[in-house]
Amino acid sequence: MCGGEGTRLRPLTFERPKPCIPIVNRPSIQHLVSHLSNMGFREVVMTLGYMGTDIEEALGDGSLFGVDITYVHEKTKLGTAGSVKNAQQYLDGQDFLVVGGDHVTDLNVLEFYRAHQKEKAVATIGLISIDDPGEYGIAEIDVSYEIRRFKEKPSPGEIFSNLASTGMYVCSPEVFDYIPSGEKFDFARDLFPCLMEKGLVLKGWLARGNWTDVGSPHSLRQAERWKLQDISITDIIGDLSMHGAHVQGPVQLGDSITLGKNTKVIGPVAIGSGTTIGNNVLIGPYTSIGERCIIRNNAKIFSSSLYNRVIIGANTTISGSIIDNDTHIGEACSIENDTVIGPRVVLRNHVVVHSKTRLWPEVVVNENTIVKEHILNDKFDLRCEGS
Repeated sequence: MCGGEGTRLRPLTFERPKPCIPIVNRPSIQHLVSHLSNMGFREVVMTLGYMGTDIEEALGDGSLFGVDITYVHEKTKLGTAGSVKNAQQYLDGQDFLVVGGDHVTDLNVLEFYRAHQKEKAVATIGLISIDDPGEYGIAEIDVSYEIRRFKEKPSPGEIFSNLASTGMYVCSPEVFDYIPSGEKFDFARDLFPCLMEKGLVLKGWLARGNWTDVGSPHSLRQAERWKLQDISITDIIGDLSMHGAHVQGPVQLGDSITLGKNTKVIGPVAIGSGTTIGNNVLIGPYTSIGERCIIRNNAKIFSSSLYNRVIIGANTTISGSIIDNDTHIGEACSIENDTVIGPRVVLRNHVVVHSKTRLWPEVVVNENTIVKEHILNDKFDLRCEGS
């Protein structure tokens, strides 16, 4: 399911759909499809809405990932269950796995699929224990894994379980009998309560491993951290020019990278092709840097994501932040933790950006400014709540 606009991740989703946000320099949807393929799933049906053609370009026909992809476009927003109903002709007649296009996971979904096939349930919901389940659907199960209660986004006093729905389901074909055609209809809000009211059996599957729906900058950084941890060796794809630099792996390096004198790169780190890093630069663990970036002398970058063609000025520090394409950060700036900076932003010298701040695309921040709150741009939608 790839229909949402990703408003909670703005400014990163103005010019790309959420499944195309880069994680370790690849669209996140590529990581997901690769995982499904490795689990043995070969037929993928993808429901598309917002900027769906970008997703098609990222995946093609699926052959590069060992799968066969069928794309189904939504003309209007149909909700999660409604979008699956819209693709019924490609799914009917067999059990099928439903996964959100913004999911990043290493869960054994093949075990999930087989567990459903053994049970007499119209649907099985993937459940995972989390510390703060209030933003998810939660379920109470019994010893046979049958769901006894289900509540979507519970309020304080209603959080009867910390088993959160992953938004991953395995459904039997009969589920289509309970989803109306051409109407907006959601799995958690509409379908599951309907099925339980009718006395149909819903089961839960207890997931073990890493899972997140990339719905916030924090969860996006967490997902990238997991993927960087998968880098097990130092891998140099092409030419590397080093002048007294020190690399402590594991590090993934693209082609035509330059590392300056006394620069230190401490993995896990990924650096894209054509990037130039100056002298006395420190790149800390869990950092991803895209293609053709320029990192000037004495800069420090810790646990951050820089996309393509980003310029970081001398003596600037970036901590736990995400910086989108073609943004230029000046000299002696400080970008604090959990900051998100959109594409083509310009920060002049000596700018401080406080944590949890977002800067909309094409914003220009003058010298010596302290940014304490979001800076929006009227040329773009101003909302950052919702899907």
